[in-house]
Parts: sequence; C-alpha cells; structure tokens
Amino acid sequence: MGSRGQRLMLGGCLLLTFAWGPVLSHVPRGQQERQEQEGTQEPPPPMDHAERDEEKHEKYSPNLGEEHPASGCLRCCDPGTPTYQAIPVPQINITILKGEKGDRGDRGLQGKFGKTGSVGARGHIGPKGQKGSMGSPGDRCKNHYAAFSVGRKKPLHSNDYYQTVVFDTEFVNLYGHFNMFTGRFYCYVPGIYFFSLNVHTWNQKETYLHIMRNTEEVVILYAQVSDRSIMQSQSLMLELQEQDEVWVRLFKGERENAIFSDEFDTYVTFSGYLVKHTAEP
Repeated sequence: MGSRGQRLMLGGCLLLTFAWGPVLSHVPRGQQERQEQEGTQEPPPPMDHAERDEEKHEKYSPNLGEEHPASGCLRCCDPGTPTYQAIPVPQINITILKGEKGDRGDRGLQGKFGKTGSVGARGHIGPKGQKGSMGSPGDRCKNHYAAFSVGRKKPLHSNDYYQTVVFDTEFVNLYGHFNMFTGRFYCYVPGIYFFSLNVHTWNQKETYLHIMRNTEEVVILYAQVSDRSIMQSQSLMLELQEQDEVWVRLFKGERENAIFSDEFDTYVTFSGYLVKHTAEP
C-alpha cells in the first residue's frame, strides 16, 4: 500500500474517533440508575465462603436465554456502523488523448436500391438554348414508279376457249414490268393503280372482253352486234399486292366475238400506272 493509502486510513480513523467519542462516553440510563440505587442502599451483610462461590458461579456461568450487553468498543467493519462516502477515483478523459490517423478501410458492398419515389412537380422552363450547327444532308426520298402503255395492230377473233390478248406495240414499259410475250402486267411495286382498255368493234360481230386480276374477272368491256363499228373503252383503279398479274381476256360466247385493228393504225390499247405506293402515308 502506498503512502496515499496510509493517509486515507489515518484520516478515516480520526473521523471515527471524533464521531463516536461522545457515544462511547455516554452511560446508559438504566445502568446509571442502578449505580445510584447501589450508592443509597446499605451494603449487604457479609457472605460466607460457600455463598460467594455460588454467586460467583452463577455470575460467570453462561446463560443462553439472556443477551450479552453491547460492548463499548465498536469496529469499523461491524454491522450498523456509519458508512462514509468513498473518495472517487480520478478518471482520465481518453478523448483528449488523440492518436495518429489510421489507414483507410476497404470499401463496403453496395447496398440494395431503395423504392422508386413519386414523380416530383414539373420544374420551370429553362432558357432557350443556342442554335445548333447545320447537319449533313440526308438521302433523297426514294420515289416509286410503275407505268406501261401497249397496243395491238392485228385483229383478233375468238375460238373455242378463252384467249389472252397479246399486244405487239410498246409505247411505254417502265422497268419492263409488262411482259410483251405473255401479255400480262406483273406488279413489283405494291399500291393503287389506274388501268384503261380501249378497243374497236367489228361490224356485225359481238365484242366481249374482261380485265383480269390473276384469275379473277374484275370488269367487262362489251359491245352488242351492230352494222357500224365503234370505239369502246373501260377504265378502273385496283389496289395490287406484289406479284399480282393484270391482263385482258377475250370471252367465248354463243356469237362470234372479235376486235378490229389493222397494221396501219393502232385501234387497241391497254395502259396502267401507279397512283400511290403502299408505304406512302
């Protein structure tokens, strides 16, 4: 134990002496009355030797039923003694003892994404930006074309079956979409087309033709038997898909069917052209 501990024990003993001095010097009231009564009473007669031994034996024999009077001396460790507040141990503020800065730790894992918040209010319109530079020129718009116009200089008479009208004169045949050997227009550009058929009738003969789309009879060109020949025409618009075919067919009826023409003039013509491409708005 150091010198500081010895000083603390010595101070505690002095405090106990000053605190318990009057208490220890105080005589209990009952004991004081007995002393006064003993001083006033007459002394008892002398006892013989046997009585003194018996009284001595009773006086010093232990009696379990009686409590021993409290001793005048008290120790600081006995129960019931007053306690004194211990002197606190001085504490050191560790926060003022700042050490050196440590190394930076490793980066932790990325946490989970939070819930999507509600859409905020629309902000104010910002100022107008500066005019940008001119861009590079774009490609020219691709235009779609399809057109043909053909004629026939030879007359044609019907036979026992349907006959395809074949043309021998080519006026316009853009991209070769009209086949002069088969007499059919093949659609390579889908869209809406306009078609027109013109023929010259024969005297005393019937004129009966169809404009066909694939195997379908679309419209008819008809002229009754007459003593005079006339020019007869038919026109229409068709919406064609790619690979559709348009052609003219001579019909076989009960009467003789024919169209007139000669090698000097062209009396029979068949024309068509694209009006609007399918992809155009």
